Amino acid sequence: MKLFNILASVIFYSIFCFSHQPIKANPKLYFSNTNDLLLIGWKIKKNSDLERKANFKTIDALKKFKKIKRLKPYFKEAVGYAVFPNVGKVGIGIGGARGNGEVFEKHKVIGSASLTQLSIGFQLGAQAFSQIIFFQNKSDLNRFTKGNFEFDASASAALITGGANASADYSNGAAVFTFSKGGLMYEASIGGQKFSYQSY
Repeated sequence: MKLFNILASVIFYSIFCFSHQPIKANPKLYFSNTNDLLLIGWKIKKNSDLERKANFKTIDALKKFKKIKRLKPYFKEAVGYAVFPNVGKVGIGIGGARGNGEVFEKHKVIGSASLTQLSIGFQLGAQAFSQIIFFQNKSDLNRFTKGNFEFDASASAALITGGANASADYSNGAAVFTFSKGGLMYEASIGGQKFSYQSY
């Protein structure tokens, strides 16, 4: 009788495993103290494929960037990127910009980021734009996530307009593209942009 119970338990466990492939289990064998029957237990693991999803505004902006043929090599080769769906910028001599976004590593969202900018010089007007920063190497992404990342005064981004192909080279490990959402401004520099980062 005991042998029959053992075989029945093993057969039941085998059928369960083969008919439930997506479930990952850690089988544990143990004897009950009451009837010495061999029982089988398992602990269901949480699905490791369940990833945190990015904000819908980030996703919308990301879809627009991914439609641009010229950016495909960047998405393929970069170790990560930061997406800012809406950056507002205004300036009359002294300018400022502010925006919030999210950071991706290997196409998975890993944290949130904020962008601030203060600039002085010839500038007039207001604009809103989306911005994406591609990081060439892991060390460049790490600089960003550690809060040690900012653009110097001469930094500039490639402006994407009307479906035209944009081109930008990596500079200090980053390539930057902006997509205008309306408005007009006589100053397109990203110099002085500073970033903060918060891991999810």
